[in-house]
Amino acid sequence: MRVDGDRPLEIHTVAIVIPVYRGARTLPDVVGELLAQTEESSTARGHRYRIEEIVLVHDHGDDASDAVMRDLATAHPVVRPVWLSRNFGQHPATLAGMTSTGSDWIVTMDEDGQHDPKYIPMMLDVAMDEQRPLVYGTPTNPPPHGPLRNAASRAAKGIFVRVLAEGDAAAFSSFRLIMGEHGRSVAAYCGPGVYLDVALEWITGKAARCPVLAREEGDRPSGYSARRLMSHFWRLVLTSGTRPLRFASLLGLLMATVGFVLALVLLVGRLLDWVTVEGWTSVIVAVLVGTGVVLVTLGIIAEYVGSSVKMAMGRPLYLVTSDPADSPLGRRPPDH
Repeated sequence: MRVDGDRPLEIHTVAIVIPVYRGARTLPDVVGELLAQTEESSTARGHRYRIEEIVLVHDHGDDASDAVMRDLATAHPVVRPVWLSRNFGQHPATLAGMTSTGSDWIVTMDEDGQHDPKYIPMMLDVAMDEQRPLVYGTPTNPPPHGPLRNAASRAAKGIFVRVLAEGDAAAFSSFRLIMGEHGRSVAAYCGPGVYLDVALEWITGKAARCPVLAREEGDRPSGYSARRLMSHFWRLVLTSGTRPLRFASLLGLLMATVGFVLALVLLVGRLLDWVTVEGWTSVIVAVLVGTGVVLVTLGIIAEYVGSSVKMAMGRPLYLVTSDPADSPLGRRPPDH
């Protein structure tokens, strides 16, 4: 441990969290690359760090990932398996792994080798330079998923940002660096079905980005079918907040207003003999007014539902953290 003035310059400890679904073929190479950073190292900006934990979360895929995890844990004490009772999905598995860590920082990665561990020190430098508790590894090259899936992903994120909710969905990535206490707090309060990146945004605000190059996925079949990708997107929509319900409420109010105006126009027309069909005016007025009342009522219900949804998602009113000067973000090398 080196000393910066009167404050000890502590080493940044890093925990790696990898949800494992079909990692039997790729996991040994990924862990092998990470092991090179388990010894104390220095980033380009002079921050001392080391990988202290490699947490592998078994999400019950249909290959021999469990056996590979056991072998890796036996061979390397830094590797620690976490066993789930059944398949829960990538985000719940990631949350389970984050809860099981105890390091200053948490890095979440995929099992397929797409995320290169060499960018971890660069992400730490970005976090320290910008004083952000959350950094995404943002690929500068197209993701290796094929043009159709990449186009669908861009479209989904565009809809989310421009229509459904505020936020920086374009930065969302499963390659993340999160301050440990923030990540463990999110994992503690997240409700079922909450989209992890939205939950992180609740407590960290705008995230920083670190440019990375995405590698080709390893020799493994993708765990995401079209149905699961659509489910993934829908969870993002539902977690994003209550803006869709607010749209429904405003639409109901607008249609009710139009209905009442048309009803008045038709009544005036009947009095002035513009409408000559007997009974038509009263029927249409009743339909317009009744529909308007129903739509306004549904809008009010939507507002109450929106308030209930916010509470059900477990979004915290506040989050108490340690003094930023005493947190990992407060550690500065002597020459910076």
